Amino acid sequence: MGYAGGSTPDPTYDSIGDHTETVQVDYDPERVSYQDLLNVFFGFHNPCTPTHSTQYKAVVFADGPEQQTAAQAALDTEVARRGMDAQTAVLPLGQFHLAEDYHQKYALRQYRTIAGELTGIYPKLADFVDSTAATRANAFAYGFGSRELLDDEIDSYGLSVDAQAKLRELVR
Repeated sequence: MGYAGGSTPDPTYDSIGDHTETVQVDYDPERVSYQDLLNVFFGFHNPCTPTHSTQYKAVVFADGPEQQTAAQAALDTEVARRGMDAQTAVLPLGQFHLAEDYHQKYALRQYRTIAGELTGIYPKLADFVDSTAATRANAFAYGFGSRELLDDEIDSYGLSVDAQAKLRELVR
């Protein structure tokens, strides 16, 4: 979680200025393509839904001209499919500012059993934020992902039986 797209130096949640809240996706292009990520994003995001503030603006921040072109093409395709005007923007990334500690893995932090174990495994905030296990658990805490997917990968998270059971309760 962080902020991008603005000119305010060192944005925070309480002093966001002209930035937009966003997430940064790090990925291995040998395993998943940027186009695949765009397909997932536009599979659940309606780019024609208006937003009412810069802070919560719908935007794809592209890192370079190739991503900019691919993101714009994906947006144009989805907008044409829906037959409505685009409300989502495609903008150059510029600088990404990491949000405050308490914003990182926000949904996951609501479940102390799971979050406590993962922060025990990843005691440095940067490691916790970058952890695939914490990111996946956070997504499940937000309601994304299926029970089958969780069952396939939960053993790789390093969680105790109790924490695994709690995470499984979230995914029904």
